[in-house]
Amino acid sequence: MNLGDWRFRVFNDGLFKLDGGSMFGVVPRVLWEKHHPADDANRIQLCLRCLLVDHGDRRILVDTGIGDRWEDKQRKIFVMQRRPNQLVAELAEAGITADSVTDVILTHLHFDHAGGAVKHGSDRLVPTFARARHWVQRQQLSWAQQPTERDRASFRSDDFDLLAKDGQLRLIDGQQEIAPGVRVTPIHGHTPGQQMVEFHTPDGVVVYCGDLIPFASQVHVPWIMGFDLNPLLTLDEKKQFLSRAVEERFILVFEHDPTVEAATVTFADGRFEIAESFALAER
Repeated sequence: MNLGDWRFRVFNDGLFKLDGGSMFGVVPRVLWEKHHPADDANRIQLCLRCLLVDHGDRRILVDTGIGDRWEDKQRKIFVMQRRPNQLVAELAEAGITADSVTDVILTHLHFDHAGGAVKHGSDRLVPTFARARHWVQRQQLSWAQQPTERDRASFRSDDFDLLAKDGQLRLIDGQQEIAPGVRVTPIHGHTPGQQMVEFHTPDGVVVYCGDLIPFASQVHVPWIMGFDLNPLLTLDEKKQFLSRAVEERFILVFEHDPTVEAATVTFADGRFEIAESFALAER
């Protein structure tokens, strides 16, 4: 999808599964399963969709997927469906080298969003995108380095230490424009210091929703993940963001939805709904 001199493309790091109840919190299965069929273990499928944006001399990748460094037991638990090095392989098939990425914006540091930032080298772990600045909220990094028992399994703190050691981390404090037209805004309901990523072009605004709205179905405000540390705050954050999205006709990119890449939203009959869904290549 091109908007003026901005180019937006999505690349996938594969598929995996998580417990459906955890993905929808207090919402009964009888409601969410209409949109997300569950397997015999109550798991539903999630995509690992990353966004690549080219503008001027910047090539920006938002999130890096789950990566390769998993044992067979973990691959089985999460039903990972991906080929080795999938994200980098998909980029290469489009003529894009990892070294050509100038910036990696991490919405947050959970393993399914930042797991692909680091890979196995010949004798040690190395950054996957060796020449890129990696942007993350300082509050999220601090939390990831000392998480609670409730969310400790979601982080791989050694990865962040490596990126910091190699001088690739760029820490952000609050809302900031990190490149012309590229704005990050922290939100805290899911995990402290998650950030929304907005691309402001002359022809519209594209927003990568991260885990504020993982699926298109979750534009319905009460459909909030059980993983969220502060779901009532998520509720308020979703209302505020979606109100802006309707008013300014944002194009939303959904990181985990296996079928809907992007959509605009509307407000009708007292609730937010998908107005138009589409693949980015079609617009």
